[in-house]
Amino acid sequence: MDLAQQNNHEQSLLWNGIGGEAWVELQDLLDSTFKPIEELLADEISAAPDCRVLDVGCGTGATTLAVAQRLGAKGFCVGVDISAPMLAAARTRAEKKGAHAAFILADAQDHAFEPASFDRIMSRFGVMFFSDVVRAFTNLRRAAKDGAEMRLAVYRSPAENPFMITAEGAAGSLLPNLPPRQPNAPGQFAFADQHRLQRILEESGWAEINIRPIDVACALPEKELVRYFTRLGPLGRILPETDEPTRSRVIETVRASFDPFVHGADVRFNAACWMVGARAVCSSAGPKETARAGS
Repeated sequence: MDLAQQNNHEQSLLWNGIGGEAWVELQDLLDSTFKPIEELLADEISAAPDCRVLDVGCGTGATTLAVAQRLGAKGFCVGVDISAPMLAAARTRAEKKGAHAAFILADAQDHAFEPASFDRIMSRFGVMFFSDVVRAFTNLRRAAKDGAEMRLAVYRSPAENPFMITAEGAAGSLLPNLPPRQPNAPGQFAFADQHRLQRILEESGWAEINIRPIDVACALPEKELVRYFTRLGPLGRILPETDEPTRSRVIETVRASFDPFVHGADVRFNAACWMVGARAVCSSAGPKETARAGS
Protein backbone atom coordinates (compact mmCIF):
# COMPACT_ATOMS: atom_id res chain seq x y z
CA MET A 1 0.00 0.00 0.00
CA ASP A 2 1.55 3.34 -1.08
CA LEU A 3 1.39 6.49 1.05
CA ALA A 4 -1.65 7.92 -0.75
CA GLN A 5 -3.58 4.65 -0.34
CA GLN A 6 -2.56 4.47 3.32
CA ASN A 7 -3.73 8.04 3.95
CA ASN A 8 -6.99 7.36 2.17
CA HIS A 9 -7.56 4.19 4.20
CA GLU A 10 -6.83 6.05 7.45
CA GLN A 11 -9.27 8.83 6.54
CA SER A 12 -11.99 6.29 5.73
CA LEU A 13 -11.49 4.53 9.06
CA LEU A 14 -11.50 7.83 10.96
CA TRP A 15 -14.66 9.29 9.41
CA ASN A 16 -16.56 6.02 9.51
CA GLY A 17 -15.47 5.49 13.11
CA ILE A 18 -14.65 7.76 16.03
CA GLY A 19 -14.29 10.95 13.95
CA GLY A 20 -17.63 10.64 12.17
CA GLU A 21 -19.41 9.56 15.35
CA ALA A 22 -18.07 12.62 17.19
CA TRP A 23 -19.30 15.01 14.49
CA VAL A 24 -22.76 13.43 14.57
CA GLU A 25 -22.85 13.67 18.36
CA LEU A 26 -21.76 17.32 18.30
CA GLN A 27 -23.70 18.25 15.16
CA ASP A 28 -25.77 21.04 16.70
CA LEU A 29 -22.80 22.53 18.55
CA LEU A 30 -20.55 22.48 15.48
CA ASP A 31 -23.26 23.88 13.20
CA SER A 32 -23.78 26.77 15.59
CA THR A 33 -20.05 27.41 16.09
CA PHE A 34 -19.26 27.51 12.38
CA LYS A 35 -22.51 29.11 11.19
CA PRO A 36 -20.68 32.35 10.22
CA ILE A 37 -18.48 30.42 7.78
CA GLU A 38 -21.49 28.55 6.40
CA GLU A 39 -23.18 31.88 5.68
CA LEU A 40 -20.09 33.38 4.04
CA LEU A 41 -19.73 30.35 1.81
CA ALA A 42 -23.40 30.33 0.86
CA ASP A 43 -23.13 34.02 -0.05
CA GLU A 44 -20.07 33.25 -2.20
CA ILE A 45 -21.91 30.61 -4.20
CA SER A 46 -24.35 33.21 -5.58
CA ALA A 47 -26.13 30.47 -7.47
CA ALA A 48 -28.94 30.96 -9.95
CA PRO A 49 -32.23 29.40 -8.80
CA ASP A 50 -32.11 26.56 -11.33
CA CYS A 51 -28.51 25.44 -10.87
CA ARG A 52 -27.00 22.23 -9.49
CA VAL A 53 -24.47 22.53 -6.68
CA LEU A 54 -22.03 19.91 -5.36
CA ASP A 55 -21.02 20.17 -1.69
CA VAL A 56 -17.76 18.26 -1.15
CA GLY A 57 -17.15 16.72 2.25
CA CYS A 58 -20.63 17.77 3.31
CA GLY A 59 -20.57 15.96 6.65
CA THR A 60 -23.90 16.15 8.43
CA GLY A 61 -25.30 18.40 5.72
CA ALA A 62 -25.46 21.91 7.21
CA THR A 63 -23.94 23.66 4.20
CA THR A 64 -25.79 21.45 1.72
CA LEU A 65 -29.13 22.32 3.26
CA ALA A 66 -28.29 26.01 3.62
CA VAL A 67 -27.57 26.29 -0.11
CA ALA A 68 -30.54 24.08 -1.06
CA GLN A 69 -32.80 26.45 0.85
CA ARG A 70 -31.41 29.41 -1.10
CA LEU A 71 -31.83 27.63 -4.43
CA GLY A 72 -35.49 26.87 -3.87
CA ALA A 73 -37.60 24.34 -5.76
CA LYS A 74 -35.87 24.76 -9.14
CA GLY A 75 -32.35 24.13 -7.91
CA PHE A 76 -30.69 21.09 -6.41
CA CYS A 77 -27.75 20.53 -4.06
CA VAL A 78 -25.84 17.26 -3.80
CA GLY A 79 -23.62 16.49 -0.83
CA VAL A 80 -20.84 13.92 -1.04
CA ASP A 81 -18.91 12.49 1.89
CA ILE A 82 -16.89 9.43 2.83
CA SER A 83 -18.58 9.10 6.25
CA ALA A 84 -21.61 6.82 6.50
CA PRO A 85 -22.69 8.00 9.99
CA MET A 86 -22.47 11.65 9.02
CA LEU A 87 -24.44 11.12 5.80
CA ALA A 88 -27.12 9.20 7.68
CA ALA A 89 -27.58 12.29 9.86
CA ALA A 90 -27.57 14.54 6.79
CA ARG A 91 -30.29 12.51 5.06
CA THR A 92 -32.48 12.58 8.17
CA ARG A 93 -32.14 16.37 8.38
CA ALA A 94 -32.94 16.79 4.68
CA GLU A 95 -36.06 14.64 4.95
CA LYS A 96 -37.32 16.67 7.91
CA LYS A 97 -36.79 19.92 6.03
CA GLY A 98 -38.16 18.62 2.71
CA ALA A 99 -35.01 20.00 1.10
CA HIS A 100 -34.13 19.71 -2.59
CA ALA A 101 -30.96 17.84 -1.73
CA ALA A 102 -29.42 14.40 -2.12
CA PHE A 103 -26.36 12.73 -0.64
CA ILE A 104 -23.73 10.40 -2.07
CA LEU A 105 -21.64 8.10 0.14
CA ALA A 106 -18.35 8.16 -1.75
CA ASP A 107 -14.83 9.53 -1.87
CA ALA A 108 -15.06 12.66 -4.04
CA GLN A 109 -11.45 12.03 -5.04
CA ASP A 110 -12.44 9.00 -7.14
CA HIS A 111 -16.22 8.96 -7.45
CA ALA A 112 -17.54 8.73 -11.02
CA PHE A 113 -19.69 11.86 -11.03
CA GLU A 114 -21.67 12.49 -14.18
CA PRO A 115 -19.31 14.62 -16.33
CA ALA A 116 -20.08 18.34 -16.60
CA SER A 117 -23.13 18.05 -14.36
CA PHE A 118 -22.62 20.82 -11.76
CA ASP A 119 -22.89 24.60 -12.07
CA ARG A 120 -21.17 25.23 -8.72
CA ILE A 121 -18.87 23.27 -6.45
CA MET A 122 -18.35 24.23 -2.82
CA SER A 123 -16.85 22.96 0.41
CA ARG A 124 -16.57 24.11 4.00
CA PHE A 125 -13.52 22.31 5.41
CA GLY A 126 -14.31 19.18 3.39
CA VAL A 127 -11.48 19.12 0.82
CA MET A 128 -8.56 19.12 3.27
CA PHE A 129 -8.51 15.34 3.71
CA PHE A 130 -7.77 14.08 0.20
CA SER A 131 -4.83 11.68 -0.10
CA ASP A 132 -4.07 12.74 -3.71
CA VAL A 133 -5.11 16.38 -4.02
CA VAL A 134 -4.40 16.86 -7.74
CA ARG A 135 -6.35 13.74 -8.63
CA ALA A 136 -9.21 14.92 -6.40
CA PHE A 137 -9.50 18.42 -7.85
CA THR A 138 -9.11 17.02 -11.39
CA ASN A 139 -12.04 14.72 -10.68
CA LEU A 140 -14.08 17.66 -9.42
CA ARG A 141 -13.17 19.58 -12.58
CA ARG A 142 -14.63 16.74 -14.67
CA ALA A 143 -17.85 16.98 -12.66
CA ALA A 144 -18.08 20.74 -13.28
CA LYS A 145 -19.58 22.34 -16.35
CA ASP A 146 -17.31 24.61 -18.37
CA GLY A 147 -17.38 27.96 -16.65
CA ALA A 148 -18.61 26.52 -13.35
CA GLU A 149 -17.47 28.28 -10.17
CA MET A 150 -15.85 26.62 -7.18
CA ARG A 151 -15.79 28.14 -3.69
CA LEU A 152 -13.89 26.58 -0.79
CA ALA A 153 -13.32 27.54 2.83
CA VAL A 154 -10.15 25.95 4.24
CA TYR A 155 -7.95 26.71 7.23
CA ARG A 156 -4.77 28.73 7.06
CA SER A 157 -1.77 27.81 9.22
CA PRO A 158 -1.75 26.38 12.76
CA ALA A 159 0.09 29.50 13.97
CA GLU A 160 -2.83 31.63 12.76
CA ASN A 161 -5.35 29.31 14.44
CA PRO A 162 -4.13 29.00 18.04
CA PHE A 163 -7.54 27.88 19.29
CA MET A 164 -7.37 24.81 17.04
CA ILE A 165 -4.04 23.60 18.44
CA THR A 166 -4.44 24.60 22.10
CA ALA A 167 -5.65 21.17 23.26
CA GLU A 168 -2.82 19.15 21.75
CA GLY A 169 -0.24 21.72 22.83
CA ALA A 170 -1.36 21.52 26.45
CA ALA A 171 -1.73 17.72 26.44
CA GLY A 172 1.55 16.92 24.71
CA SER A 173 3.62 16.34 27.85
CA LEU A 174 0.93 14.06 29.32
CA LEU A 175 0.25 12.08 26.14
CA PRO A 176 3.56 11.19 24.47
CA ASN A 177 1.71 9.10 21.86
CA LEU A 178 -0.24 12.12 20.62
CA PRO A 179 0.50 12.16 16.87
CA PRO A 180 2.26 15.28 15.57
CA ARG A 181 0.76 17.22 12.68
CA GLN A 182 2.61 16.79 9.42
CA PRO A 183 2.85 19.77 7.03
CA ASN A 184 0.79 19.32 3.84
CA ALA A 185 -0.60 15.99 5.06
CA PRO A 186 -4.34 15.27 4.82
CA GLY A 187 -6.02 17.02 7.71
CA GLN A 188 -7.12 20.33 9.12
CA PHE A 189 -4.14 22.36 7.85
CA ALA A 190 -3.48 20.59 4.56
CA PHE A 191 -3.85 23.86 2.62
CA ALA A 192 -2.08 26.22 5.00
CA ASP A 193 0.41 27.00 2.20
CA GLN A 194 -1.38 29.37 -0.17
CA HIS A 195 1.14 28.88 -2.98
CA ARG A 196 0.89 25.09 -2.79
CA LEU A 197 -2.89 25.34 -2.99
CA GLN A 198 -2.56 27.63 -6.01
CA ARG A 199 -0.33 25.10 -7.81
CA ILE A 200 -2.68 22.22 -7.01
CA LEU A 201 -5.67 23.99 -8.50
CA GLU A 202 -3.74 25.05 -11.60
CA GLU A 203 -2.53 21.50 -12.21
CA SER A 204 -6.09 20.24 -11.80
CA GLY A 205 -7.51 22.42 -14.58
CA TRP A 206 -8.98 25.29 -12.59
CA ALA A 207 -8.60 28.93 -13.62
CA GLU A 208 -9.33 32.46 -12.35
CA ILE A 209 -7.98 31.31 -9.01
CA ASN A 210 -8.32 33.74 -6.14
CA ILE A 211 -7.19 32.86 -2.62
CA ARG A 212 -7.88 35.49 -0.02
CA PRO A 213 -7.56 35.41 3.77
CA ILE A 214 -10.65 35.73 5.93
CA ASP A 215 -10.81 35.84 9.72
CA VAL A 216 -14.17 34.73 11.04
CA ALA A 217 -15.34 35.29 14.61
CA CYS A 218 -16.75 32.06 16.04
CA ALA A 219 -18.10 31.11 19.46
CA LEU A 220 -19.41 28.21 21.49
CA PRO A 221 -20.88 27.96 25.00
CA GLU A 222 -18.27 27.56 27.75
CA LYS A 223 -20.30 24.70 29.22
CA GLU A 224 -19.64 22.74 26.00
CA LEU A 225 -15.88 23.36 25.88
CA VAL A 226 -14.77 20.13 27.59
CA ARG A 227 -17.04 18.05 25.38
CA TYR A 228 -15.65 19.89 22.36
CA PHE A 229 -11.95 19.25 22.99
CA THR A 230 -12.34 15.72 24.37
CA ARG A 231 -14.30 14.48 21.33
CA LEU A 232 -12.62 16.23 18.42
CA GLY A 233 -9.17 16.46 16.83
CA PRO A 234 -6.08 14.44 17.77
CA LEU A 235 -7.02 14.55 21.45
CA GLY A 236 -10.44 13.08 20.76
CA ARG A 237 -8.82 10.08 19.09
CA ILE A 238 -6.35 9.40 21.90
CA LEU A 239 -8.38 9.98 25.07
CA PRO A 240 -10.71 6.97 24.72
CA GLU A 241 -7.64 4.71 24.95
CA THR A 242 -6.17 6.54 27.97
CA ASP A 243 -6.38 5.37 31.58
CA GLU A 244 -8.72 7.31 33.83
CA PRO A 245 -6.11 9.06 36.05
CA THR A 246 -4.22 10.33 32.99
CA ARG A 247 -7.45 11.30 31.30
CA SER A 248 -8.50 13.40 34.32
CA ARG A 249 -5.13 15.19 34.40
CA VAL A 250 -5.31 15.87 30.69
CA ILE A 251 -8.82 17.33 30.87
CA GLU A 252 -7.89 19.57 33.80
CA THR A 253 -4.69 20.78 32.12
CA VAL A 254 -6.27 21.35 28.72
CA ARG A 255 -9.31 23.13 30.13
CA ALA A 256 -7.04 25.61 31.92
CA SER A 257 -5.11 26.25 28.70
CA PHE A 258 -8.30 27.52 27.04
CA ASP A 259 -8.79 30.28 29.63
CA PRO A 260 -7.61 33.06 27.26
CA PHE A 261 -10.53 32.21 24.95
CA VAL A 262 -13.19 32.15 27.67
CA HIS A 263 -15.31 35.28 28.07
CA GLY A 264 -18.01 34.70 30.65
CA ALA A 265 -20.44 32.09 29.33
CA ASP A 266 -18.84 32.03 25.87
CA VAL A 267 -15.69 30.72 24.26
CA ARG A 268 -14.62 33.02 21.44
CA PHE A 269 -12.00 32.55 18.76
CA ASN A 270 -11.13 33.57 15.23
CA ALA A 271 -11.06 30.96 12.48
CA ALA A 272 -8.25 32.01 10.13
CA CYS A 273 -9.21 30.65 6.72
CA TRP A 274 -8.62 30.96 3.02
CA MET A 275 -11.71 31.70 0.95
CA VAL A 276 -10.83 30.11 -2.36
CA GLY A 277 -12.45 30.95 -5.67
CA ALA A 278 -11.82 29.26 -9.01
CA ARG A 279 -13.53 28.60 -12.31
CA ALA A 280 -13.56 25.51 -14.50
CA VAL A 281 -11.47 26.16 -17.60
CA CYS A 282 -13.58 26.11 -20.77
CA SER A 283 -12.61 23.44 -23.24
CA SER A 284 -11.23 26.01 -25.69
CA ALA A 285 -9.25 27.90 -23.04
CA GLY A 286 -5.56 27.44 -22.45
CA PRO A 287 -3.90 26.87 -19.08
CA LYS A 288 -2.04 30.19 -19.35
CA GLU A 289 -5.31 32.00 -18.67
CA THR A 290 -5.12 30.96 -15.02
CA ALA A 291 -5.02 33.97 -12.72
CA ARG A 292 -2.48 34.21 -9.94
CA ALA A 293 -3.69 34.41 -6.37
CA GLY A 294 -3.88 37.94 -5.14
CA SER A 295 -3.67 39.44 -8.63
